[in-house]
Amino acid sequence: MELQQKRALLRQYFTEHNRVVLGFSGGVDSAFLLAAAKEAGAVITPIFMKTPFQPAFELEDARRLAGELGIQLEIIPADPLTHPEIACNDARRCYWCKRLLFSVLRDRAQQLSATLIDGTNASDPEDDRPGMQALREMGAQSPLRLCGLTKQEIRQLSKEYQLFTWDKPSYACLATRVPTGTPLDPETLQKVEGAEQALSDLGFSDFRVRVFHGAARLQLLPSQWQMSEDLRQKAAQAVGRYFDTVLLDMVPRTPRE
Repeated sequence: MELQQKRALLRQYFTEHNRVVLGFSGGVDSAFLLAAAKEAGAVITPIFMKTPFQPAFELEDARRLAGELGIQLEIIPADPLTHPEIACNDARRCYWCKRLLFSVLRDRAQQLSATLIDGTNASDPEDDRPGMQALREMGAQSPLRLCGLTKQEIRQLSKEYQLFTWDKPSYACLATRVPTGTPLDPETLQKVEGAEQALSDLGFSDFRVRVFHGAARLQLLPSQWQMSEDLRQKAAQAVGRYFDTVLLDMVPRTPRE
């Protein structure tokens, strides 16, 4: 199916569902959905679920995008860490977390007599991941997937819409930096956020700071391995403000869309 056909299908979706509540992260997909809904004339309420799992820059991006589009952003705080089934960080953590957050979004959608939507796209795996299971159980619809729009196409259209998010790297929540089975706590998540922000301030992009037995394990793109000794020392010092030990993963990070 050609891109313009998919674009027409998305517009038709918002004609048929002209009142929606969007789980809004400020990332590429949800940003494009917000712009597409507005263009189609739908009444859309973007909601940012503010938790310890989201770094500050994600909320800043969400506010900026909503502001540029002239749409009121709702921010609802939640603390998944108060739920033992999430804080234990087992293999089902994402399921319980998505279920918690989207139950709040579902309730808000019901209050507004709106359809609940999320930014899952056609490039996302169609397997039975725990998070996807929770979305289905909460009744969330995924217009981008329904219309067959891939990540690459969403970036292309976002650029046409002049959205600053068009080339924003994909991002996963801070909880993914902690190995499965290691309990989550606010202090560790704050350290990871601080370390990643410090690297970002030095010019690094699309990287991860993962927790490894109390140390910071840096996953960098292959292009970022070729750095000067001065930059290497600055990176180690920056992350060293948050972790006693800083390690460089010898396997380069493979970016995922």
